[in-house]
Amino acid sequence: MRFGWRAISGPVLAAAALLLAMLFDRLSPAPSPAPLLVCIVAFAGALAGLASAMTTAAVAVIGAALFFLNRHGVSGYGAADLVRLGLLTVTAVGTAGITGLMRERLLGTFAAERRSHATAARLSAALDQVDIGIVLLDAETRAEFINRAFRDYFAVPDQIAESKPPFIALMYHGRDTGTFELPEDELGTFIAQRMEMVRVGDATPINIELRNGEVLRFVCTALPDGGRMLSYTPVTDLVRHTDAPSRADYYRSLRDPTSRRLIRYLRVAE
Repeated sequence: MRFGWRAISGPVLAAAALLLAMLFDRLSPAPSPAPLLVCIVAFAGALAGLASAMTTAAVAVIGAALFFLNRHGVSGYGAADLVRLGLLTVTAVGTAGITGLMRERLLGTFAAERRSHATAARLSAALDQVDIGIVLLDAETRAEFINRAFRDYFAVPDQIAESKPPFIALMYHGRDTGTFELPEDELGTFIAQRMEMVRVGDATPINIELRNGEVLRFVCTALPDGGRMLSYTPVTDLVRHTDAPSRADYYRSLRDPTSRRLIRYLRVAE
């Protein structure tokens, strides 16, 4: 037990309550201080933990024994006083154990939450540094996280991104700001197809052409909790309008991290 004002406050309060009870009992018969002592034990456990609560309980039991001794003397120690003292002992120790352990558990939970929040903050900061647009959707397709790259690609203001908008609202925002390189009459079908892909968790990659000339590779990944992770990878340098259509598979193979497509392409080329 660390010694400090928190650790010693319980025992000090218990001792002070007992001294006052003894003083008042000399002037006129005072009620038993047992209920107040139990409350002080609970306070000590919530404030400083199990060790302080047990110390306070010990002070309370010893002080109560002295209180009864001061009132009746050794010869006047009756069975009723012993019963009261026993009940106080059981109650004080039980209260100390419960409140002390509950405090330890709550502190452990708070510490785990702080570590979790710190990890989430570091991850969020790291995702804001990459050039891949990332959107995390919950099971109801509301955006729980939108990284900086996505906001820049689709000109999403921070106040909108941080308001947890539904994915359909992000799609309509891209339409209204003229982000997509599509004719007006095709935008409705395009948005409906993207919404269906997200709804079913279709992981088929597609290319999205933006009006500023950039091309993003869109992939929807289904998450175990029912949410979705949407990634928008810039592939402008790999998917160019001037490339020969016959070499499209080659440029797609360069995106394969394991190079299996590239190997197959080279074998076919031989």
